[in-house]
Amino acid sequence: MINILTNHSAELFSGLGQTLLCSLIALFFSLVIGSLFAIMEVLPSRLARTIGRIYVEVVRNIPLLVVTMFFYIVIPRYVPAVNGFTAGTIGLTIYTSAFIAETVRAGIQSVSGGQMEAARSNGMTFSQAMRYIVLPQAFKIVIPPLGNQFINLVKNSSVLAFVAGFDLMYVGNDIASTTFDTINSYLVVGVMYLIITMPLSYYMRYLEKRTNRGVA
Repeated sequence: MINILTNHSAELFSGLGQTLLCSLIALFFSLVIGSLFAIMEVLPSRLARTIGRIYVEVVRNIPLLVVTMFFYIVIPRYVPAVNGFTAGTIGLTIYTSAFIAETVRAGIQSVSGGQMEAARSNGMTFSQAMRYIVLPQAFKIVIPPLGNQFINLVKNSSVLAFVAGFDLMYVGNDIASTTFDTINSYLVVGVMYLIITMPLSYYMRYLEKRTNRGVA
């Protein structure tokens, strides 16, 4: 493992950078998109609820690799600028957003309906009540499952290896194929994934404790 790190440190840290970049972009946009579809699922409009439900059920029941390969193979026929990294990031974003939508929806529906009614009776619009009353409470409730989704997102970013995304897993595959030291190559990759996910896991636990104490 030390030899792998010494001789291939540049490639490994480059792959780590790509993994982090992909994860951060997908994390932000999947949270935004997922929250929007979660809100659509609880809107009074039947059409909006139907669209939200269809999106969630279709996307989360298709394998991540299939979603990613669609953007890697089909979309470049019409948008040549889409490369492996972009395709993988878009696929990861869309796939994760469906799970986040279900998580946030559950949080929204766990907030007492009387709070929405009280906000509306005090002159708030639906969007204002959702923004200032319901969503802050919903996100506090769903911190643990959201944390799991974020950690899964980082691990699922390894899908970039299948579309030449030059991420950490792609670099690990390349090193293993050139050095023939498969075990140590993947051990190094596994440790580097742990370096990313463990602090995130501990931070989410810390945030959960603060929230339960009413501090955050």
